[in-house]
Amino acid sequence: MVLTKSVTHSAGRANSYVAIKISISERRNDQHNQEYRVMKTLTSIRRNSHLMGMLDEFDVEGPNGKHKCLVLELLGPCVPDVIESRYPDGRLPGHLAKTIAEQSLRGLKTLHEQGIAHGDLHVRNLAVILPFPIDDMSEEVFIDMLGKPKVGFVQKVGGRSIEPGMPQYIVQSAAYSKIPLKSFRGIKIVDFGQSFLPAFAPRTLRTPLAVRPPEVLFSDPLDFRVDLWSMGCMLFELFVGQPPFDGPPSTPEVLVEQMRETAGDELPERWRGLIKEGSETNTAGSSLQSWLEETYFDNERKSDLTREDIRVLGGLIAKLLYFEPSRRAPASEILSDGWFRAGGT
Repeated sequence: MVLTKSVTHSAGRANSYVAIKISISERRNDQHNQEYRVMKTLTSIRRNSHLMGMLDEFDVEGPNGKHKCLVLELLGPCVPDVIESRYPDGRLPGHLAKTIAEQSLRGLKTLHEQGIAHGDLHVRNLAVILPFPIDDMSEEVFIDMLGKPKVGFVQKVGGRSIEPGMPQYIVQSAAYSKIPLKSFRGIKIVDFGQSFLPAFAPRTLRTPLAVRPPEVLFSDPLDFRVDLWSMGCMLFELFVGQPPFDGPPSTPEVLVEQMRETAGDELPERWRGLIKEGSETNTAGSSLQSWLEETYFDNERKSDLTREDIRVLGGLIAKLLYFEPSRRAPASEILSDGWFRAGGT
């Protein structure tokens, strides 16, 4: 992703800072066409303020072929980076977690109404809207705020020359730690690189293992409901500060065993034997609520939500964490719960 200041673009805004996502060449990968189709669909509706918008697009010819370049609105840091820089106990305040959860669900609801699956839903794909205008900033002020880009030149082992088409250098991602975020304007779902429409469903996804839906692990056909499992994991992490599974699962086998302790149903018969299983005991979701309470009411971290809040939250997450995709509640059902409109947080 590249940050730059555009002269003008098709959205009609001149002299504004934008982000440019440059795909790998089309002769190596067709996924960029999928992402472009999805972004174009979202641009045509643009009725939801919680999805990153595409402002323009263009192609660039390079030594490896044609590259699709998407001109995107510029957003702030992802949620984990905000937590790391501003909340020492590693957790969002309850009221902020609740707001981000609701906005994420609204964005997902819009996606699914269009038949689009995000395919890579997790907290690092939630970006904060910058709380102040930046288009009038000079490049000097903007760079000072982000810090000067750190460049590393590419070298081959043994001092051999780099082949044509390989990058001469790489640039470290910008840090947002110096950007003041004293007010909160909201979040947007970003990174549609794995998103797909029904007619173009992939065989697998590269969602982070800790939030990867079970149908991906078991190579089942995929649809938009992969996002509902990931949303359940993401809601848990937004409030608690960690995913629902204890520690980083190192293998799919370990993850499935942890899923069996959390999911609201038993492992479907069609999946049995496909991955090595442990104990036949299945608590069918009975441990989800207790694990949520144990991790949230951790004495080492601030807990500003009530036990009733966490009870309701656990019930909402439970509606999403089913092995069978057809049993997962749609985003609209989770959003309709009065808890999101209730005060007290």
